[in-house]
Amino acid sequence: MLPVMPVCLVGSMVDGKPNFMTVAWFTRLSYKPPMVGAAINHRQYTRQGIVETGTYSMCFPSRTLLELTDYCGLVSGRNVDKGALFNVFFGELGTAPMIRECPLCLEVAVSRTVEVATNTFFIGEIKAAHAHADVLSDGRPDMTKIDPLLLTMPQNGYFALGERVGEAWSAGKKMKGEKA
Repeated sequence: MLPVMPVCLVGSMVDGKPNFMTVAWFTRLSYKPPMVGAAINHRQYTRQGIVETGTYSMCFPSRTLLELTDYCGLVSGRNVDKGALFNVFFGELGTAPMIRECPLCLEVAVSRTVEVATNTFFIGEIKAAHAHADVLSDGRPDMTKIDPLLLTMPQNGYFALGERVGEAWSAGKKMKGEKA
């Protein structure tokens, strides 16, 4: 198991209604084009919508949405209208519902699916990103301002980011004899 995973709410339209589920099994796959992948269990209601529309959203909640985020992972959209829990909006794709309360949301178009054991791994291209203005620094999403939720397994606990401890692609330059 991975010790720490970011958490998002994956959205899809199922039977004409927005639905969201809590997901921590996702990853970035490519920079150009920008691609991500999300593993969704075969029995999940949200999976049905992704298969139907070929799109999904990834909405990144802050710690203020902890209770709603966890709730969305405990109940099924077959029984609960999870779209009614949020202020839902749509972007360019028109079929990937997003959550206004989440400081960062991505619209994803599925380009490939991979069946693995109990999950479908949906590989998709990010078609658009939507961020609240107050979570941007120099025009880019700032993780400390977004304050994303992190999940640990097997502890099954939610955490938040700590302090920044270094610069990527720079901190190790001293070891190469370069200036950081």
